[in-house]
Amino acid sequence: MRFLILSGLLCAVTTSTFAVDNAPLNYDVINIQTDASKEVNNDQMQAVLFIEKSSKQPSDLANQITLAMNKASQITKNYAQIQTQTGGQSTYPIYDDNQKLKEWRSRAEIQLKSSDFKAMSLAISELQTSFQISSIHFNVSDAQRKKVENELVLEASKNFQERANALTQVWRKNTYQLINLNIDTNNNQQFAQPMMLRASFAKAAAVNADTSQNFDAGNTKITVNANGSIQLK
Repeated sequence: MRFLILSGLLCAVTTSTFAVDNAPLNYDVINIQTDASKEVNNDQMQAVLFIEKSSKQPSDLANQITLAMNKASQITKNYAQIQTQTGGQSTYPIYDDNQKLKEWRSRAEIQLKSSDFKAMSLAISELQTSFQISSIHFNVSDAQRKKVENELVLEASKNFQERANALTQVWRKNTYQLINLNIDTNNNQQFAQPMMLRASFAKAAAVNADTSQNFDAGNTKITVNANGSIQLK
């Protein structure tokens, strides 16, 4: 009986010690948030152009759209610097005031992307003989964004350490222990160029097919956030 009692006491002491050793870090814990930012030149241009056609015969309409898209593909092949992708296509009926079928209308898009702004300008000017501009955007290319983000990750981490050291001194502690640290590089900015470019592109195409337009692509602010917790000791 005495042995069982001692065993029970030993288990209680062991369990209590284990609970203390694994107690949550809920004292002298400080949450810190810092960031690092940089303004980066937009080095990539994206454009969406579309064509719309109408016809009473769906087959004739489909043929018109096919010919226009094939012609656009031939034009963009002359610009190796440009990435081209076929966009959305749709065909829908048009009714008159009496709800009778009047004609069919079809719309097709082509998407262009490149860091060569001059090539983009020339290609768009050529395409505008048949296509219209739907949108133009400027942003930071993936390669440039990755390079800048890698730099900012280090800067944000240093800022976190500096703030942690400053707080340790203010609270008159000897040191600190890092509990956790999260790095956030989520940047999804995209900037649109005003749609007045439609007119200027059309004018350039009418004057000279070799005319390219100069662009002010603007900047994008890239930010990396660092947030985490430390325990002062």
